[in-house]
Amino acid sequence: MSDSPGPTPPSERIVSLDALRGVAVLGILVINIRVFSMPETTLLNPTVYGDFSGVNYWAWLVGHVLAEQKFITVFSALFGAGIVLFIESKERKGQPAMRLHYRRTIWLIVIGLAHAYLLWYGDILVAYGFCGLALVFAHDWEPRALAGLALVFLLVTPLLEVFAGLTVGGEAIASQWQPAESILRAEVETYRSGWIAQLDHRVPTAFERQTVGFLGGTFWRVGGTVLLGMGLYKWGVFTAERSSAFYRRLVAGGVVGVGIVLAGVWYVESNDWSADAALFWRQFNYVGSLLVAGGYVGVVTLYARWRPDGPATRAFAAVGRTAFTNYLLQTVVATTVFYGHGLGLFGSVSRIEALGMVVAFWAVQVVLSVLWLRRYRFGPVEWLWRTLTYGERQPM
Repeated sequence: MSDSPGPTPPSERIVSLDALRGVAVLGILVINIRVFSMPETTLLNPTVYGDFSGVNYWAWLVGHVLAEQKFITVFSALFGAGIVLFIESKERKGQPAMRLHYRRTIWLIVIGLAHAYLLWYGDILVAYGFCGLALVFAHDWEPRALAGLALVFLLVTPLLEVFAGLTVGGEAIASQWQPAESILRAEVETYRSGWIAQLDHRVPTAFERQTVGFLGGTFWRVGGTVLLGMGLYKWGVFTAERSSAFYRRLVAGGVVGVGIVLAGVWYVESNDWSADAALFWRQFNYVGSLLVAGGYVGVVTLYARWRPDGPATRAFAAVGRTAFTNYLLQTVVATTVFYGHGLGLFGSVSRIEALGMVVAFWAVQVVLSVLWLRRYRFGPVEWLWRTLTYGERQPM
């Protein structure tokens, strides 16, 4: 990693990182739209609600194999890289790096709490904020040490779930895996209702995710990925400093990852989507998604290095530079489409229709991001976050 003083020039390295962030924030909508448009249990067990045959099955399969946990893994790793990049940048400029980091992270949590409780319980910002506070101690570690601690974190959840599968079996997640029809109907009715009525589900669900869910699972997966992202940044992986052969190996690993995820689909289907198989099935995607995410890093970096000024690179980089705004914009648009205070389509849109909406919204986000950055330096939420972090109005 380069330690040259002064600001980082707007080189191909930075463009590749922004493009990768843009691809990640667009990709996470493929999975998030499932929770925006259907009961949350469908993310765990897709057979419990909605048509699961024909094109709708294939829409689920493509999303599961290519997107589920993959893009959020890239996004989380880039958040970890961003912690190191931010602190190093402030230290070079003689600014109070750690104080600014804590302020920045606390404001991230505040925005995330508003997002979770006012709009959508599936927020990831609060988890990022908690991890940013808890793991910043390792920001100056050597990359090998960061990768070692990341591995420990990443092993916690799969080991616990396999142990539960071997000892307790499907009973460990039976109520989540196959909830009563009345529970599913109640959730659909809630989100087809007005904003006030939605709080009955959103508030307890968000609170559970940010407490028991965070300590029992999210912290280990997201925290491990954040630590890994710190290490990858220091190794020059995210700044396109490694050899082309290295990135091609990442792509090859991604292909292996796809095979692992597909093997998991075969396993759970051959066991008729039983709860007993579920805890083991999840591990195929857990492991495979790390490899597929690495494959995306390889593909995007190779392309951005080949065409640093190409229209696709610049378009994805624009989305990446406004990733915070785009992430929240996805929630605003999706909840307006699906929830009762908007069009009220919750629970009535098929998987293939939802996927079509994703593609349409991608086009809108890319165009809006490019046009916005022609006039302004930051996205609107990025500008607000910087202003809150530094305690003074930032130039747009």
